[in-house]
Amino acid sequence: MNFSSVSFSSGMHTSISEILKEKSLKPSRRSLPCLAQSQTHPTNLNHFLSVPLSPEPKPEVEGLSQTRILTLARTKTYCTSGTLSCFLPDGKDHFVEESEHTEKQSFVLDKTLLFQRKKPTDSSGLFFRDGKKRIDYILVYKKLSPQVEKRCTFEKNLRAEGLMLEKEPSLTNNDIMFVKIHATWDTLCKYAEQMNIRMPFRKKCYFTDWKSKTLGRCRQIKSWLPRNPMKLDKEALPDLEETDCYTAPFSRARMHHFTINNRETFFSNSTRSRIVHHVLQRTKYEDGKSKMGINRLLGNNTYEAAFPPHEGGYKSRHSIKTHGAQNHRHLLYERWARWGMWYKYQPLDLIRRYFGEKIGLYFAWLGWYTGMLIPAALVGVFVFLYGLLTMDASQISKEICEANTTIMCPMCEENCEPWTLSDSCVYAKVTYLFDNGGTVFFAIFMAIWATVFLEFWKRRRAELTYDWDLIDWEEEEEELRPQFEAKYSRMERVNPISGKPEPFQPFSDKLSRLMVSVSGIFFMISLVLTAVFAVVVFRLIAMEKFASFNWYFVKKNWQFATSGTGVCINFMIIMSLNVVYEKVAYLLTNLEHPRTESEWENSFALKMFLFQFVNLNSSTFYIAFFLGRFAGRPGKYNKLFSRWRLEECHPSGCLIDLCLQMGVIMFFKQIWNNFMELGYPLLQNWWSRRKMKKGGGGGQNVENKAQLPQWDKDWNLQPMNAHGLVDEYLEMVLQFGFTTIFVAAFPLAPLLALLNNIIEIRLDAYKFVTQWRRPMPARATDIGIWHGILEGIGVLAVITNAFVIAITSDYIPRFVYAFKYGPCVNKRHHHGNECLQGYVNSSLSVFDMGELNNRNHSGYCRYRDYRAPPWNTVPYEFTLQFWHVLAARLAFIIVFEHLVFGIKSFIAYLIPDMPKDLCDRMRREKYLMQEMMYEAELEHLQKERKKNGKRYHHEWP
Repeated sequence: MNFSSVSFSSGMHTSISEILKEKSLKPSRRSLPCLAQSQTHPTNLNHFLSVPLSPEPKPEVEGLSQTRILTLARTKTYCTSGTLSCFLPDGKDHFVEESEHTEKQSFVLDKTLLFQRKKPTDSSGLFFRDGKKRIDYILVYKKLSPQVEKRCTFEKNLRAEGLMLEKEPSLTNNDIMFVKIHATWDTLCKYAEQMNIRMPFRKKCYFTDWKSKTLGRCRQIKSWLPRNPMKLDKEALPDLEETDCYTAPFSRARMHHFTINNRETFFSNSTRSRIVHHVLQRTKYEDGKSKMGINRLLGNNTYEAAFPPHEGGYKSRHSIKTHGAQNHRHLLYERWARWGMWYKYQPLDLIRRYFGEKIGLYFAWLGWYTGMLIPAALVGVFVFLYGLLTMDASQISKEICEANTTIMCPMCEENCEPWTLSDSCVYAKVTYLFDNGGTVFFAIFMAIWATVFLEFWKRRRAELTYDWDLIDWEEEEEELRPQFEAKYSRMERVNPISGKPEPFQPFSDKLSRLMVSVSGIFFMISLVLTAVFAVVVFRLIAMEKFASFNWYFVKKNWQFATSGTGVCINFMIIMSLNVVYEKVAYLLTNLEHPRTESEWENSFALKMFLFQFVNLNSSTFYIAFFLGRFAGRPGKYNKLFSRWRLEECHPSGCLIDLCLQMGVIMFFKQIWNNFMELGYPLLQNWWSRRKMKKGGGGGQNVENKAQLPQWDKDWNLQPMNAHGLVDEYLEMVLQFGFTTIFVAAFPLAPLLALLNNIIEIRLDAYKFVTQWRRPMPARATDIGIWHGILEGIGVLAVITNAFVIAITSDYIPRFVYAFKYGPCVNKRHHHGNECLQGYVNSSLSVFDMGELNNRNHSGYCRYRDYRAPPWNTVPYEFTLQFWHVLAARLAFIIVFEHLVFGIKSFIAYLIPDMPKDLCDRMRREKYLMQEMMYEAELEHLQKERKKNGKRYHHEWP
């Protein structure tokens, strides 16, 4: 007799029990692809993962003592094997924590059960002790935890919900206990119906004949073409074959409509874990409406962790090509997470089946974004190469490098000396690399690219939601957060969609909490601006020190030294404040009490984006639009606090400062993020393995990690981030901002982003498969609020690039000089270099150094501005050229924005959000589903009528 098994409920619907007793129908050729029914086990695992139905399961352990069984039978105390409690004959449930002696005895028995049972080694730790019940979830707690009563009540209520529990001590830490959870067939069916989980329908219908012929001809043509090296080999990956089964929300009353060949594999592992997580979230541990959910138990340390187990190891001694994959995790590692697969397409269907739709959508979006970066990176490289090849022919660089007699005004008023313009020759040439004729073209191209990227992502997302049965999920199955239900359980209103009563947050309460949250956001943003102001002050102090430095090399390149040290200090401040922002955003989001998990995640993501975007880009905005704009002129410089003189731009412009700021922050931030994503978990897991080998937890000294059961291996891995995918999306969205917002100043940004994302995909894949515990498979229909943020960044990018070209770069001053003041004014044909002769001299004004009252300085010096000379009747006033340049800048901003926004809107209008063939397929599927449901119900009624010999009425909505 198996004491750890629970019999199926006898209260099932009559038609269900009869259907289950019938022999499974022989599948037709048309329905063969549907028999996969969400099971995606590798071929060599089917012999032990597909467990046949058996009304009388075999005993757990062949060698179990018969004396123990007889003793249990006499006392009529039926104990769930390895669980915390026993059900006594008086009908009451008494929960007493097991003693250390009992646990040590069970520990010896557990080792025998784990390592002496004749089962495949790669399935160790995936089942209960009987070898049949699959582990769907793992709970971890410490034996010395004082929350015994809460844990006992919680586990009793879990059994009442139909879950089966079994306890196992850890082999690496004597203080750790694992609670294995298995969901029975009745429980899975009950909650699958409540959660509206869509399951494969029994019948299948292909396309029309003409479309099948067309697809067949296309496949023949493709077979003649050379094979794409980026595609995965489907022969080696049978799991990637699409089933194209029609699905419908599961219903126990209509169970005969679904293809149920094996109850053990009808619900996939990710679906089973999601159902168990749903139960864990809504099970009480104390009396009272607010005392429920595994999240609260994790928060008060009743349990240390809760996670679904991985499906085995991710490495094998044998080659996957010859022996096949051991499990899905091994398959994902070999065909996705290995660094050698960096050039291959991602197996999105397999990722979705193992990690859930939410994580699958993230990797789909990341792959799409990376692929779209390829044309942007190529165009950026061409623009950079154009500047590199034409650098020596630049008229402005030539004039600066040959200006040996042009004396520039001192950069500070005390210890600085006048300097010659030719000293900044290298500076001028580097500036031309990023400020040339291709800058405007590249800015327009990137604005259009951002629109095309988002519009085509909508189409790709529509295809994925259709293939993954997510079309109607959001409206029907969005669940309330347990914390929201507990907080507002006394206030209810009727849901206008479902018509059922549900907890309700009053508007006054919501508004007050939102105001507090907004105040916190503004406070943190003001803190960011304060940090930027501190960096500005540092730059002003460093400018004077480096300009009067004793070392000639530093004194000569004082602008590079000032910008470089300012960027490095700014980067350290950015990374330090990010830690504070995360905690503040978490507290403010919980204070708002969002209604659903998606609302909580969207609110938290928006706060994190606002904090980090302002933190990351505030100094960049200062350099782009404020640096050198309010410096004043020699003899009348503007000073901060009447002490530090404001910075000036170089004679060749401030664009190189902006480029340096973007390059340093983007490069170092990507390195830091990659280290924190992979390096930090690797170090933590290495330390855990080191402690495990030494027996640091008081457990057994385990030399071979392969001997550990799967739950022990997973416990020693790192948990997924507490905020889910927010950190992953945030990193990529901030990178998207850097790639588009100031791309006119740094055309190599798309290339750096592309190289980083190629690494990022495999790094994230390796992290999810090997370094992290398996996250709870969650569902999602889109990337959430991030899509709206990306659209906002696309609009902001058009505005900022217009201002960068018009104000930060020298494109407009050069343009005005060439057509208004240059040597080509009266000529019909304009050649770039010829028309810019004398531009540098025209852009520099004259100052009389005798006005400084400094005996060491006399004569005239030049400075960057459009002002009248000192011998003019109105000295140092703005010239007419200044107003012409200003008017041209404003006109360019207006024309550029209207032109680009018009092109963006036109492209968005031309590209529909959903492909036409997908709309046709969805309409046809809806029609065929109604027909098939009607035919299946008719067939079922006819069978019932023949069995009973009378008219049988079956409920049909």
